[in-house]
Amino acid sequence: MPVIDIHTHMTTRSYIELLRTHGAPELELKKTRAGQDTVWYRGSPFFTLFEPMWDYDLRIKDMDKAGVDLAIVSLTCPNAYWGGREISIKAAQLVNDSMAEQQAARPDRIRWFASLPWQYAEDAKAELARCLKMGAVGVMVIANIAGDELTNPKFAPVWAEIDKAGLPVLVHPGAPAGAKEMHMDELGLVPPVGFMFDTTLAFARMIYAGFLDQYPNVKLIASHGGAALPYLAGRLDQCWQHIPACAEVIKDKPSNYLQRIWYDTVVYEPRALEMCIEVAGGPERVLYGSDYPHNIGDMAGCLARVNARPTGEAAKIAGKNAEALFRL
Repeated sequence: MPVIDIHTHMTTRSYIELLRTHGAPELELKKTRAGQDTVWYRGSPFFTLFEPMWDYDLRIKDMDKAGVDLAIVSLTCPNAYWGGREISIKAAQLVNDSMAEQQAARPDRIRWFASLPWQYAEDAKAELARCLKMGAVGVMVIANIAGDELTNPKFAPVWAEIDKAGLPVLVHPGAPAGAKEMHMDELGLVPPVGFMFDTTLAFARMIYAGFLDQYPNVKLIASHGGAALPYLAGRLDQCWQHIPACAEVIKDKPSNYLQRIWYDTVVYEPRALEMCIEVAGGPERVLYGSDYPHNIGDMAGCLARVNARPTGEAAKIAGKNAEALFRL
């Protein structure tokens, strides 16, 4: 049974240094009160730095220990959405080049999602084409792009290219717009709550806006088990039935759209995974992910929860679904 981790992150020291130099005023690197080197967004900590984030030898050792065969690595937030056009392009290229190099060096263990300078559509399209030539198997996007929603018309040229190629897109949260106003700097609220809000809002907006009908070949993957989407599926339907604004565009109920996207297994309760599978319409739309090497990542634990499912179901989620989706 192949085990393929589709939600797992890497970066480079050069990317971190670029962010340190050009991320201000919204992004800065400093220590938390616990003494951990962390990226902060508008005063809220959200990205704690650890050695495994750029050490592929250590990554492979940890994969071997957990029983993971292949990792499809991606850059996490804030991705390349900062520093102006030149810096945004450079940030994306630094990480894309590194991941392409690692895939070439470890073709049996590493694949990767491309990061793009989404704010600059023509540059993003050019970088997408370059990454596909280098072997990228999908695209990473943050649930809000420097505060702009993914359905913003200025991103349409990029989505059109992704749709034409029929690529998987991992939608990963960042600090949501308004994090500062909601005082998410207090108690470290961005990862446990802010990220979930960001993903949930992004997908709810895309569903109600008819995005999945507009780009039918884009294969969207909702991070962290779809965040709050499984829990809210019935509410989304109820609002579609009774609130005219929620039914202005789409003719089908939102819960049916929830069965047209994919979900990862970065949840920490078997009951949450079970609900995710049910809302997804079955195990075929669920993919193993670990969130390694973040401090709340759980490579072994997420896989154990998958393996606790019935055998045939576990095999699909652990790797067979990813093999088909990414054409591995």
